[in-house]
Amino acid sequence: MKFLDEAKVYVRSGNGGAGSSSFRREKFIEYGGPNGGDGGRGGDVVIECVDGLNTLIDYRFQQHFRASTGGHGMGKDRHGSNGDDVVLKVPAGTQVFDEDNETLLADFTRVGERVVLLKGGNGGWGNARFKTSTNQAPRRANPGLEGQEMTIWLRLKLIADAGLVGLPNAGKSTFLAAVSAARPKIADYPFTTLVPNLGVVRIDTRTFVLADIPGLIEGAHEGHGLGARFLGHVERCGALIHLIDGTQADVAEAYNVVRGEIEAYAEELADKPELVVLNKIDALDEDEREEKRKALAKTSRAKVHLISGVTGEGLEGLLRNVMDIVAAHRAEEKAEAEQGLLSEEEKKWKP
Repeated sequence: MKFLDEAKVYVRSGNGGAGSSSFRREKFIEYGGPNGGDGGRGGDVVIECVDGLNTLIDYRFQQHFRASTGGHGMGKDRHGSNGDDVVLKVPAGTQVFDEDNETLLADFTRVGERVVLLKGGNGGWGNARFKTSTNQAPRRANPGLEGQEMTIWLRLKLIADAGLVGLPNAGKSTFLAAVSAARPKIADYPFTTLVPNLGVVRIDTRTFVLADIPGLIEGAHEGHGLGARFLGHVERCGALIHLIDGTQADVAEAYNVVRGEIEAYAEELADKPELVVLNKIDALDEDEREEKRKALAKTSRAKVHLISGVTGEGLEGLLRNVMDIVAAHRAEEKAEAEQGLLSEEEKKWKP
């Protein structure tokens, strides 16, 4: 299955059904009067977050969605049926933007969330609605209101607890394969990873979701390489794991390049907790490890973790640190969600 994280879609809600202009015609019943029914309401455009999806590939081959028109009213006070809604199913982490691709309309973070994006047009009134004491035989009936239409952008940002960032060939895919059951493509050439990958990491009976995105190069925020578009998939993460290839001549420069691209992309992403990791230490002797660790620590001003994705050295301690940060982030999100559920009066009340 191909990965698709952005799609442009045209949607239109249904028109309302027309009201009916009709009169009662029965034998032996004089002056039957108006009995035209109302038209039905047009279908809505609904976006729903569902389980079992992790890509927007469904919208690659179908980009137009129209809800059905409401049924027309008929004689004998028969009202038209409401039009069927059209439901766009999206995975968790999907954002809906207006046609300008900047105005956020909806953000789906939990399965089951449902938003009515466009309402269908109201059905028209039949002539029975217009009967009065002075106009007992109205011949007036309303047409249904037209539906609404718009073009939207669907943009997927993967829901993950931690994200892997680094230059191409820093060992991100090897790291993901070593700590989870994910099987990303691994090779000895740059840009082996072309799409984001997810893996579930288990450490000390606790689990978190880890996201691996394609490598960044200098100028990625300007579109160089694969660009910085995939950084959106780690925006929701609680922690960033910054992998640096220990076999490089200048590990400090490698750190600065990626860090610069992250800061150029978004300030919120740059402020996330970051774990600096020197990878591929199995290819270094003790003196080289210490020399590059000091150089990296001086540049990043943070603790440097030494690991090897191939041999597994140092992975357990690193994963425990990541899990602690993720747990704190989850607790903070839970507290914010509970606080948001309180009404304004409850927030003001004090014992």
